[in-house]
Parts: sequence; structure tokens; C-alpha cells
Amino acid sequence: MEKLKTIIQTKTFMIVVSFVGLFLLSTGVSVLVFSRVSSKSVVPQTGSAPKPKIDPSLPKTEACPINGEKFTKQEKDIWEKRRPIVAMIENHIASRSQSGLSRSDIVYEIVAEGGITRFLTVFYCGVAADDYTIGPVRSARVYYINYAAEYGTNPLFVHWGGANNICDNCPGGVKPSGDINSKVDAYKLLEKIGWINGQWGSDMNGATNTGYPALLTDDRRMDLDVEHQKIGRTDEIYAEATKRGFEFEDKNGVAWNKSYTSWKFIDDKTVSPTASDISLNFWTSMPGYDVEWKYDTANNRYLRFNGGKEHKDLENGEQLSAKNVVVIFAKEEGRVDKELHLFYTTIGTGKALVFQNGQVSEGAWSKASATGRTKFTDKAGKEISFVRGRIWIEVVPVGNEVKY
Repeated sequence: MEKLKTIIQTKTFMIVVSFVGLFLLSTGVSVLVFSRVSSKSVVPQTGSAPKPKIDPSLPKTEACPINGEKFTKQEKDIWEKRRPIVAMIENHIASRSQSGLSRSDIVYEIVAEGGITRFLTVFYCGVAADDYTIGPVRSARVYYINYAAEYGTNPLFVHWGGANNICDNCPGGVKPSGDINSKVDAYKLLEKIGWINGQWGSDMNGATNTGYPALLTDDRRMDLDVEHQKIGRTDEIYAEATKRGFEFEDKNGVAWNKSYTSWKFIDDKTVSPTASDISLNFWTSMPGYDVEWKYDTANNRYLRFNGGKEHKDLENGEQLSAKNVVVIFAKEEGRVDKELHLFYTTIGTGKALVFQNGQVSEGAWSKASATGRTKFTDKAGKEISFVRGRIWIEVVPVGNEVKY
């Protein structure tokens, strides 16, 4: 009898345990499903090891070679093991707010297609302190590559696709004549300058040679069209670069900055502002991409508005700002082929405006070659020095009006 009682108790216990186990399992599955459905508020984790935390109380004594901004010695120790990330970040209205622009060192804004602008964004010193999400990452164009080529030998060029002549369903795998003008073939240019080398080049293309965890899909953007969902993680991009032999020096011992020419930098100045409100457009037919910069006297910076709204970083809610706003007037050609690609002249000379300290300098830009550094000079021909901090370069068609 006692033995029978023990068996019954054991069976009862096992039944209870089984039900508890099933409850926990179903609860876990529910949590998992709920987490997946609710993952728009979570950036996928990449599993990278945490870096030493930067002490924000340390003095900022080290000048960034990209934009002259001062950072801590700890941050410099990190960026001096790396080379710049130069990333294609989109600005389609549906993609806003973007990730990581508040951590950029320099931003170029140019029309990519149909009056829709896109950013070529330089990340180096501003992302040294932590692992940052950047995006949405989009496709490349030739004129963006020409600006990216100014950032030393083999910068880490991050993009997702690009204008090209490849066709899976065409005879010989090449598009018919006239579909794409050879001068706007981004893939052809990347091969010409030696950035593409399969899985081992400094070209990091999410469509062909770079995947998770460096470039991935952002769960928070799953309700958007697929082209607006792609992001990058800066630490993982640098980890991938290390695998490929592109740290501060490449695998041959050549430092990235051997061919890099830095601009000149100056400290903030306190002057009476005479150019406090800058407004410009790219295409009059696309007001959603009109830009306004409003001068913040207290912090000696310009605050950015896009399409009439404050332009903010998705990751921290910070309104985008710049110490220097530069306007380059460049010749626009379009549409140059059946795929409606545009082309902007980046090599040569032209008119430029440089806004800083609440004032404007009217002058010129010049760029001698695809890899040559764009330089800015005032009316007297003297090179313009930039105020330490973010530089935002607006490339607009020749003839466009800029009000200030």
C-alpha cells in the first residue's frame, strides 16, 4: 500500500512538473514571439565584446584630423587604430529619422535621383567612444565615390548596391546599350580605384560582399519598404575591416592617411551674426527636401531643418547640427541614361559659400582629380579654415538660389 502511494505521488509530481514545464515553454514562446513582433524598438544585437568605456570627464585635448573637433585621449587611442568609414546614408522622407548622423564628422548632401537627396557620411572620431548604429544604408553613385576618395587610401566604403551595368537576365550578363551611361557606373569606378577585391577589399557592399553583423536589417524599420531597412554597426564594420587587413595601416603596412590632406581648423569666434538663417533647395519640385539651417548663437552652431521639420537622429533624438555649413554649386546633368541617373561635376572649380560663426564667406571650390582634396578659398584666393566641429556640405545645382 505504501509502495502504491509512492507511485501515485511520483506520477502526480511528474504530471505537475510536466504542466509547469509546458506552461514555461509556452510562456517562453509567447515572449519570444512578442519580442519579435515588438522588435521595432530594439536594434539587433551583434554580440560584439564591449569596449573600454570612455570617461566623459576627461579633458578634450586631441584634435580630430577629419574636422578638427577636440576629443579625449582615450578616443584618439581608439581612432588611431582605425581608418574612416565613409557611408551612403539615405534621406528619402520615408527613411527619416536616420541613425547615427549626430555622430558624423562630415556629411555631404547631394541629389541621388528624382530630387531625392542622399548623404555621404564620414565617421571616424565621432564614433570612437562606442558602437553606433548608422543608416539606413543605401546605394552608391559615382559622384559620391569621388568625394569619398578624398579620405585617404582605401577608406571603408559602406553602401548597399549602386548604379551598375550588371544584368542577370541579359545576354552576356550586361545591360543593353543606353540603359546605363558608363560614366555613372559606380561598380566600374570602385573596381578602377581598387576598392573592390571580393571579400577582401575596403568596399563594404551589403548587396554583394558584406553581411551580418556589420550590415544587417533593422527590426524597427520592418514596416517600411525593404530598401529603407538596412543599417550598419560601426564596431562590427571595424571588426570586418580588421579581418580584411584594413586597420590604421593596411596589410602592406601603408597607413590610410599617407595620401590624406587635412583641411585647416580654427577655434570658435564670438562675432555679430550676419547670416543667421540659411535656406536652400535642390529641386523646386521636391519641397520635402528643402533645407534650412538656423544659427544657434549660444552654442555657435547651425541647427538643421529638412522639409520644414527639425531633423533629428533616431538613436538619441538629438537635432542635427553643424559648426560649418558649406554650399558647393556643381553642374548637374540628368537624366543621362534610360535608368534616369544623374551626374554631378565634382572635379574642377566652381562657386562656394562657407557659413561659420554666424557669418558667410563667398568664395570658390576646387578639386584637381577624383582622389584630390576639395579645397575652399575666399575671394582673395586664401584657403578657408573651418571651425572645429561637424562640417555639412550641401552640393546644389549651379544656378540654385541660397538665401541668407
